[in-house]
Amino acid sequence: MAIHIPRRQLFINGEWRQPVLNRRIPIINPSTEQTIGDIPAATAEDVELAVDAARRAFSRNKGTDWAAASGAVRAKYLRAIAAKITKRKSELANLEAIDNGKPLDEAAWDIDDVAGCFEYYADLAEGLDAKQKAPVSLPMENFKSYVLKEPLGVVALITPWNYPLLIATWKVAAALAAGCTAILKPSELASVTCLELAEVCMEVGLPPGVLNILTGLGPEAGAPLASHPHVNKISFTGSSITGSKIMTAAAQQVKPVSLELGGKSPIVIFEDVDLDKAAEWTAFGCFWTNGQICSATSRLIVHESIAAEFLNKLVKWTKNIKISDPFEEGCRLGPVVGEGQYEKILKFISTAKTEGATILSGGGRPEHLKKGFFIQPTIITDITTSMQIWREEVFGPVLCVKTFSTEDEATELANDSHYGLGAAVLSDDLERCERITKDFQAGIVWVNCSQPCFYQAPWGGNKRSGFGRDLGEWGLENYLSVKQVTRYVSDEPWGWYKSPSKL
Repeated sequence: MAIHIPRRQLFINGEWRQPVLNRRIPIINPSTEQTIGDIPAATAEDVELAVDAARRAFSRNKGTDWAAASGAVRAKYLRAIAAKITKRKSELANLEAIDNGKPLDEAAWDIDDVAGCFEYYADLAEGLDAKQKAPVSLPMENFKSYVLKEPLGVVALITPWNYPLLIATWKVAAALAAGCTAILKPSELASVTCLELAEVCMEVGLPPGVLNILTGLGPEAGAPLASHPHVNKISFTGSSITGSKIMTAAAQQVKPVSLELGGKSPIVIFEDVDLDKAAEWTAFGCFWTNGQICSATSRLIVHESIAAEFLNKLVKWTKNIKISDPFEEGCRLGPVVGEGQYEKILKFISTAKTEGATILSGGGRPEHLKKGFFIQPTIITDITTSMQIWREEVFGPVLCVKTFSTEDEATELANDSHYGLGAAVLSDDLERCERITKDFQAGIVWVNCSQPCFYQAPWGGNKRSGFGRDLGEWGLENYLSVKQVTRYVSDEPWGWYKSPSKL
């Protein structure tokens, strides 16, 4: 399928701008391993230009600045962006699939969510107007107090490659709704649709500098953006290692950050489930998006009484998953994003075998695909909790399995992780699900399902999975500061000191 990749530049101050050093990064189609285009590579010099543009767009020295605009005005732009995204859905989904490797059906679903997320934050932007000057109840009648919610300023939004446009939208839509101006730095492994968002912003007339988009390598563009003294907040989704570096850079300037980092999420299956339903949710929870999900329920914890029968069914479900080029009809598993990720995943599988685990199903390249970064959905058993495959995030279509006998043992195994992003429990006993839900050490819990995500509900983790929340009203709060305003309303003097005029 021939798909044209537009050749874009950096998006700074409302216009395309060639990188100062005129460098570019090749785009590799993960299905064919062929170079299909390139993206601009920003450096610290470009970061300076983008931050300056965002500061000027935010500045209170102008009468028409973005921060001072009403929520209703900002909502108009967000809805216009949503409409353009919807109009270009097919084109954007094609670009996402060829750049990222996810099945076309998934990419189309993502683009629907992108438009919906902009619409949702348009509604919240309008609602923000009505919430200003919310009164605070005080114990003294001679004072009146209220709260203002104000945009933080210039924010840096650093996003991953597994949901290139969607996770960028989670942050961009919320930040712009709050009245912030932003610099978006997407992953260099999948940036194409984020650059198309720039084209959409130009088409709807978004004021210059409100959103700037810099593609490029992390050390050359992401690092100087994260450490820039005129960036007021950083919101990052990505690896724990990079998140730690960003947090360190922000700490030097006492700058707020929100981090959504890695995960090693459990899915606990009790003995009273419908085995086929549970098998499909287990497969979906780990193999959706080619297994490249931070919240993937990649640790299966299954009751010992049903383990053998359940795993037999699960293997049959996974063998029925169509692995192919993302554009083939019915594709449900495409290639992982690139060669580096491909080699990393295969090494995880190899190490698990060396440590004594058993590859129950999958474990390598599908026989019918000679090119591309394809890996079979892989199920690994005979796990011990000290193994690398149990403890570390693979970020690929790899599921490791342990059994349990009691509810307490299941909970202990589920929480046996440095991470705490997601967790799932499947059981027909809803009281038991409620108990397990409370015991899970995770920011997101799924009951009798795995991986649904709605932009109305908060998204984020605990422990080494980070802190802060994207999505919902919580996502908007990420980009707002709270200002207390208290007024003395009495005609009487305060009277704490003796008046000099009465001495």
